[in-house]
Amino acid sequence: MSFALPARQVTFGRPSAYQQQQQLGGNVYQPQNDLALPAPSLQITKPPSPPQNAVAGPSTPPTTPVVPSTPVALTLEQQHITAVEGIVPTLQNIVATINLDVRLDLKTIALHARNAEYNPKRFAAVIMRIRDPKTTALIFASGKMVVTGAKSEDDSRLASRKFARIVQKLGFDAKFSEFKIQNIVGSCDVRFPIRLEGLAYSHGQFSSYEPELFPGLIYRMMNPKIVLLIFVSGKIVLTGAKTREDIYTAFNTIYTVLCEFRKP
Repeated sequence: MSFALPARQVTFGRPSAYQQQQQLGGNVYQPQNDLALPAPSLQITKPPSPPQNAVAGPSTPPTTPVVPSTPVALTLEQQHITAVEGIVPTLQNIVATINLDVRLDLKTIALHARNAEYNPKRFAAVIMRIRDPKTTALIFASGKMVVTGAKSEDDSRLASRKFARIVQKLGFDAKFSEFKIQNIVGSCDVRFPIRLEGLAYSHGQFSSYEPELFPGLIYRMMNPKIVLLIFVSGKIVLTGAKTREDIYTAFNTIYTVLCEFRKP
């Protein structure tokens, strides 16, 4: 009696893990590094990583980059504020002239207009006042008019037009022409006392100082052509300017000089 044995595959060398599992009848996941690991049954996908600026919590809309705004141009006053330690002259009075281009009867104007006075023995012009803007006009029979008291160039022009309109309503064919600013007066305070004697000695060519007659030093600047009244307390009055820029330029020029004669 004989038994037939099944044919057996003979291999030389160390059997691989896959061959061992085949002999045992198992099915396994075979990685490339010959390590027997169970076959994965689920496929796991990695969620996308959130942005670096994301915040935990409710979803937030994407932030847009902040673009710096264009710097606003400085006004003329702001430029001079940064120039001389925050001190800017204040305009106190503006004198302007206008030509109405018509002959006027001053008696008629004085009798029919409000806030008007006329005394030909004292002054050969009608003095008229308005409240807004607070100004005074000198109206001459030739049709020339002088407007004073305005605090700005725009107020001076507006007041001049109002005076011309008043004359028109009284029956005169007045026109608004040849408006011109003749003088601008400004003032400021440098906030420190000044040695006027030393200033008058060093700048004698431009200065006039007679304390027995007038307590202030009169300084006549050549460029711009401005007259300054300088007081020992540090108060300054600037007059004779035609434009606002002349006032600011004159003050910037005199400020450096006054710092040299500052009282200790």
